[in-house]
Amino acid sequence: MEKTRILGLDLGEKKIGVAISDEFRTIARGLGTIEVDGREHEKIKEIVSKYNVGKIVYGVPLRNDGSISSRAEKMLSIITRLKGIVKAEFIPWDERMTTIEAENILLMADLSRKKRKMVRDKLAAQIILQSYLDSLYLKNSSIEE
Repeated sequence: MEKTRILGLDLGEKKIGVAISDEFRTIARGLGTIEVDGREHEKIKEIVSKYNVGKIVYGVPLRNDGSISSRAEKMLSIITRLKGIVKAEFIPWDERMTTIEAENILLMADLSRKKRKMVRDKLAAQIILQSYLDSLYLKNSSIEE
């Protein structure tokens, strides 16, 4: 039986960062970004079909107290619409600090501000997806002392 891949999404107001797992569900790879222009749902649907995606992990931008802001609710409406057109399991994932983590990684790589802006959302999606994949690995492996 062929394993499906897992798609990672970093939802933004202007762009959606996109990452995909390998077929073994161990490594996340950034795919790019999708402009939020009203056609983002169809673009994500195409990616789901192309990569045989069975799960979509999406970052939920929570406040520090764990509540959802009105801005986050607007971004999550993308997921609500996707659930109606894509056959996949949807998994919310706490994305607090992923954009900052991505920015710090890019700063350490000494990329210019322009280059950082181009890849930040893709890297944030990759971080979200990789943290989910790591949690699967930890859940399925026993800790030996």
